[in-house]
Amino acid sequence: MKEIMIDPATMKMELDIMELPNSCVVVICDGKVKLRELPPHGEYKIVTHQGKVKRMRREEGEEF
Repeated sequence: MKEIMIDPATMKMELDIMELPNSCVVVICDGKVKLRELPPHGEYKIVTHQGKVKRMRREEGEEF
């Protein structure tokens, strides 16, 4: 998981799409930003509690 910094002076974040994985998700909650690469096969679950991100879980699998 990669944490992305937000510039406190402007409250903006900057992403260089040339440095990002081909398939990824960006999650923003409470002024924090996290980037996760998605698995080639499987599920990626974002669990929330009271409107806030509580957990990010990756479940992989493969075809049989």
